[in-house]
Amino acid sequence: MSSEINNIAVFTSGGDAPGMNAAIRAVVRASIFYKKNIFGIYRGYEGMIDDDIVALDARSVGNIIQRGGTILKSARSDEFRTPEGRKKAYDNLMSRGIEGLVGIGGDGTFTGLHIFHKEFGLPVICVPGTIDNDLPGTDYTIGYDTATNTVVDAVDKIRDTALSHNRLFFIEVMGRDSGAIAINSGIAGGAAAIIIPEEEMTIDQLVARLDKGGENKKSSSLVIVAEGGKSGSAMDIANEVTKRFPYYDTKVTILGHLQRGGAPTYFDRVLASKMGVYAVEGLLKGKSDVMVGIKDNITVFNDFETIMSNGHEIDTDALRISKILSI
Repeated sequence: MSSEINNIAVFTSGGDAPGMNAAIRAVVRASIFYKKNIFGIYRGYEGMIDDDIVALDARSVGNIIQRGGTILKSARSDEFRTPEGRKKAYDNLMSRGIEGLVGIGGDGTFTGLHIFHKEFGLPVICVPGTIDNDLPGTDYTIGYDTATNTVVDAVDKIRDTALSHNRLFFIEVMGRDSGAIAINSGIAGGAAAIIIPEEEMTIDQLVARLDKGGENKKSSSLVIVAEGGKSGSAMDIANEVTKRFPYYDTKVTILGHLQRGGAPTYFDRVLASKMGVYAVEGLLKGKSDVMVGIKDNITVFNDFETIMSNGHEIDTDALRISKILSI
């Protein structure tokens, strides 16, 4: 391991995701294992500007691996978008002798770190923490597994009432511009149709799918709708279906931020723990301006240009399987 970096700081930014605390814990304890000083920055880039930075030790992160949210908090920062704000943040880090940064978050976090690195040369590594699973360069992002399991649990409960009343339920899930949560929760929840941003489905196509289920004597149907789709929100789609096909008794459930909360699954705890350790080891080996990823169970470090230019890809085979199973 390189001895050049002795002081590391960790922060979380953007939307919270289950497993962020496990990643914080891993970064802190890996730093201590390699005999480095470790600092926590509260409220992301905003805390960096406000000098809300504290020294951490192994006990600072005790009993947090099972907790959702982030003990370091998260916040948006308009000031960090300005050169003056970033200079203030840099000066605060320098006053504490911080020589490397680990940011836990999504593409906005990575973009901020990239700009910061380009301007000041500070070594930075990003750990992908977002429920959306929308970053290339890694098979899974921290929080995605937990969020999808939360959706499946909700879908199972909604199905109970759907079966009792022969209703058509539209269930809106998060994901921003990614349909990953929708696709896999739709398969696991037995959805009749899945509507995602990456693939347009017209109202006529949707109703044809639902009518086919009716011909096969389906007594109720669930449609999973990912937010950010071309067809509109779950409420928009349900209203259009009801207007054009009034024989459907439609109901809408928007799961919202329920999907971000709760204890992380074992998968997210292990994933976050591995990525946190890899981030520290990457810094100490001289890597910078990269995102930690795990592809086919192999650790990879993806540079900024690769992540931002490739865009995320949906699991087309999973989508194909969902259509086969929806009859």
